[in-house]
Amino acid sequence: MSSPPSHPSVERYGKVAVVAGASEGLGAAFATALALRGHDLVLLARRAAVLDALAAQLRSTTPEVDVRCVACDLADGAFVSAMHDGIAGREVGIGVYNAAFSAIGPLLDRPLEDALRVIDVNVKGPVRFVHALGPEMRRRKRGGLVLMSSLAGFHGSPRIATYAASKAFNIVLGESLWAELRGEGVDVLVSGAGAIRTPGYTKTNKPDAPGTLDPSQVAERTLGALGHGPLVVPGAVNKLATFFLGRVISRAGAVAIMQKNTADLDA
Repeated sequence: MSSPPSHPSVERYGKVAVVAGASEGLGAAFATALALRGHDLVLLARRAAVLDALAAQLRSTTPEVDVRCVACDLADGAFVSAMHDGIAGREVGIGVYNAAFSAIGPLLDRPLEDALRVIDVNVKGPVRFVHALGPEMRRRKRGGLVLMSSLAGFHGSPRIATYAASKAFNIVLGESLWAELRGEGVDVLVSGAGAIRTPGYTKTNKPDAPGTLDPSQVAERTLGALGHGPLVVPGAVNKLATFFLGRVISRAGAVAIMQKNTADLDA
């Protein structure tokens, strides 16, 4: 009896998918979406217990999928070695760097260490990630890399200055990699997400911002866009906001709007 056909994602990219920042929220949504596509998973995050709970859930709902957890701090470059141990020499088809750290409040009111951790997780982390996975994908002439950015990365965003700057870095990094690797069989995509109903977001008890999406919607729309260009902005409202802030009003006006939107963020 022949085995059922593989999902097109597995056929195109390869069996194993790595998700960095996978414990809950959007990371868990990426893991779930990839498991439903038939990808074996290597999940990276700091909190081992939360990772293990997600892995148990995925093994229950998609028992045919192999799930491996790697508890590591993505601010520490040693995570690359731990990730390779979890991969165990297998071919990685898709890598998703979802991890992010945000320091909320005026930049000069926060300890310097907070800003440097943003750089370690949000800037150094994705560079290390793509440098660890990309060369082998290029050698095989197939693979996909996804970097999560944010609408905050398109404009200055007071009170989350280092976070916004790090997300701008990821936009430029991903678009550049897309151009460098598009002829090498490797798809690269940056996802500029707006507000997402993650556990942290829902704990604020604030009404949804315009364009707020569930994590599963962002994960599905992002993975669906892989291979179709360098950048995706999930959600029609968020696409419209990006166009308005980037094309219709002045740069100073866009920053002023972002300032209003970030004024009530909890530190």
